[in-house]
Amino acid sequence: MSDVSIKESRSNPVRTEAPWYKRKSSLRILGMIITFIIIIPLALIYLAPYIGMLSTALKQPKQIFQYPPKIIPDPVMWSNFPEGWSKYVPFNTYLFNSLKITLNNVIGNLVSCTLAAFAFARLKARGKNILFALVLGTMILPNEVILVPQFLLFTKLGMNNTHWPLMLPAWFGYPFFIFLLRQFFMTLPKELDEAALIDGANWLQILWNIVLPLSKPALATVAIFSFVGNWNNYLGPLIYLRDDKLLTLPLGLTQFQGQFGQVAYHFMMSNAVLMLLPVLLIFFLAQRLFIEGITLTGTK
Repeated sequence: MSDVSIKESRSNPVRTEAPWYKRKSSLRILGMIITFIIIIPLALIYLAPYIGMLSTALKQPKQIFQYPPKIIPDPVMWSNFPEGWSKYVPFNTYLFNSLKITLNNVIGNLVSCTLAAFAFARLKARGKNILFALVLGTMILPNEVILVPQFLLFTKLGMNNTHWPLMLPAWFGYPFFIFLLRQFFMTLPKELDEAALIDGANWLQILWNIVLPLSKPALATVAIFSFVGNWNNYLGPLIYLRDDKLLTLPLGLTQFQGQFGQVAYHFMMSNAVLMLLPVLLIFFLAQRLFIEGITLTGTK
């Protein structure tokens, strides 16, 4: 072999391709397969109660307890939804009450908690950290501790058996939401405040024109948490409400279960599905902002 061929073989060594199981693309695909193998069974286990609830809501009464059970009913009884909603209990009234209380509390939590969190995060004041520590300290107290004093307070104010005890507290802040928003506000550069102050803006203008537009993920997270918590609230309405016209959907569903649930399982499940739909709809519509808000707040 000549010297030229030896030099060419040394300068251009033969590259052997790695086995398929060592390639990055193969490892990535293998990792995705393993992930789906784990996630899909867990997702089915999680969705099983909801699938059973929807299946029962679409069945005839005689098909509910038949064996072996059928997941897809035949025929599909879509009429169970309007009939179960309006035939036995005034669910339209309960829906209006739930929407009234929930929307009020979502707006109240956003307004009050945003103002408090902005003050803790951006303003300079003596004792600010001590006050914030006291706010966090209230998160340690369980709701059962303040339940009786709060009930006595609203009773003396003459607000028992009204919606006011369920609506007013939202306008005085909620510790977890204040903490969540404060942590997000602190991630925003303070140079924005300084530039706005130099241009003559006041703190409310800074909050409205600078901080809030940049805080949509955190605000969406607070709104979703507040909506779900108030929409599913059972204990508060149970304590304060007596009049049937003032009841909310959780209490109305419990009342329906006590009176007709033992003989109308299909209507019970259809009403439960309808009550669940707003929560699912809001979560899926705001899913991106919700995940982004949780992620950005947790990174601080």
